[in-house]
Formats: sequence, C-alpha cells, structure tokens
Amino acid sequence: MRSGVANGHVGYFHETAFYGSDDDYRSVVVPFVDEGVAAGEPVLVACRPANERLVRDAVADPSRVVFLPGGDQYARPTEAIVEYRKLFARYAGVAQIRVIGDVPHPGVGVAWDWWSRYEAAVNEVFAEYPLWGLCPYDLRTTPARVLADVVRTHPRVAGTDGSHLPNPRYRSSWTLPPAGPTAFEAGRPLVELTDPTPAAARRAVTTACVGTRLSQDELDDIVYAASEAVTNAQSHGRPPVRLRAWAGPTYVLVAVTDRGDGPRSPLAGLVPTDRTATAGVGLWLTHRTCREVTMSRDAEGYTIRLLCGS
Repeated sequence: MRSGVANGHVGYFHETAFYGSDDDYRSVVVPFVDEGVAAGEPVLVACRPANERLVRDAVADPSRVVFLPGGDQYARPTEAIVEYRKLFARYAGVAQIRVIGDVPHPGVGVAWDWWSRYEAAVNEVFAEYPLWGLCPYDLRTTPARVLADVVRTHPRVAGTDGSHLPNPRYRSSWTLPPAGPTAFEAGRPLVELTDPTPAAARRAVTTACVGTRLSQDELDDIVYAASEAVTNAQSHGRPPVRLRAWAGPTYVLVAVTDRGDGPRSPLAGLVPTDRTATAGVGLWLTHRTCREVTMSRDAEGYTIRLLCGS
C-alpha cells in the first residue's frame, strides 16, 4: 500500500513545491524523503549539486536514498523520460516510488519550452507507475512565466508547512504557447524558402552551415531535423510552409512555419509514435539530437524552432 498522502492514489501523484530559502527547501523535501525511506519505498533524488548536498546533510539515512546526477538525468526531456522509465521498471511490484527532481529552466540557464511540455506530458507518460513525484521550484531564480506553467501542469502542491493539497490552478488541457523571435534570429535569415521539398530543405540548411564550427554530427542532426520539420508541416499543417535559417560561428537555427495549429498534445516529440498519434519517430529523434526544440503558435500559425550548436 502507498504511504503518505498518496495512499490510495492510482498512477502518478504529481506535486510541485515552491521555496524561497534553503530552510524552505528542507522543510518540503526532507520529510518526503524520510517518510519514504521509513516505509521501505525506493526514493530517487535527481537534483542540482547544491540541493543534493542539502538533502544528504539533512535526511536521516542518505545511504538508503538513490542519488542520480541531476544534470545527466535532465539533459533533455526525451532522455529524462527514457531514463526514468528504465529506473521505474527496476522497481516493478513495489507499492510506491518517490522521486524528487530539479527540472531545468531559464533561471539556471536552460531553455524552458520543451521542459514545460515535459511537465505536462509526464502526467500521462508516467501514469502507469505507482509514482509520487515532487518537483520543487526556487522562487529566487525561477522566472514568473515558468512558475505560471508549473502551476498549470501539476495537479497537487506541497507546502513548506507540511501541507499536500490539490492545486486549483491545474489544467488537464494543454495548448501551445505563443513565442516571439529568439536572440538567434537577429538580422535577415541566410535561407528563406516557401513550400520547399524536404530535399530542398536539406540542401539549403547544408549551405547555411558552411563556415560554422559545428561538428559533423551536429551538421547531420540539424539537416535531418529541418527535413523532418518540413515533412511534418506538409503532412500535418497547412500551406504555405516557410523555412528560415540563421547561422553563427557555433550555431545554426532553423525555423519552419505553417498555417496549421501544430500539435495538440504535449507528448509530441517527447515520446515515439507508439505512445501518441501526434508525434512521429522523426520528431522524437529531432528532440533527442538538437540542442533545443521550441514549438509555438501565433497569428502566423505554428512554428518549430530547431537549434544545434552552442
């Protein structure tokens, strides 16, 4: 039987928490860990180094906690999902698994778009597991727009006073956010094509990469990603399809826009096709290889932005 307030819950018990000091963080996390260990449950912690030290120094028996490298566990949303599913499979048959994770965001120097989709997608992706997940966010570093997404994607909230309550601002529905041009899009694009074939997209992006210092793997990844984005726009979007590309010494950014609505599920690109009809294997592979993948919807339609390099 599950322990704690998740007792009797079926599937993923997904909580967030907000803290403004180290003491606040400990007041939320330490009881969560100690209660799980006392109940004999697997307890996994994937936090940034400073928070891992807080946990190690404060919990009753850190030797019974599985500490995962937070930076490795959260390298990309696709990898986080794959690696967590492998871990959870090791504990098949247990009543409950507890997980604490520091999900990346711009306050720690990481793009948020696909992590926002991750926080929404895992409500479904992890629903098959007896999982209690706690996602704490630091009010000192987390931008307001990230906090707004967090409260929309977590069904429950843990408080620094020990409370665990339903989140009235949680929304089970999901829509693509609006997004303006990124800093990489300053100036005229090196490439701008209307209704290109996938082959034309590959040739154009290959040309845009000339003179960059990207590795051959990075070049292959962005060319493949651009081709997949054009194919998806032609198959699932509405014309015209517009491809633009910008490049600097160490990066290439490709933006593909069509007049359609884009994906209607946060799972798109984060899991392969056997989990959702809205995302192809190509889009999933793109999410696994590009440095960043951003999806947005505005008055012009749906845009996917693909970044490789640094």
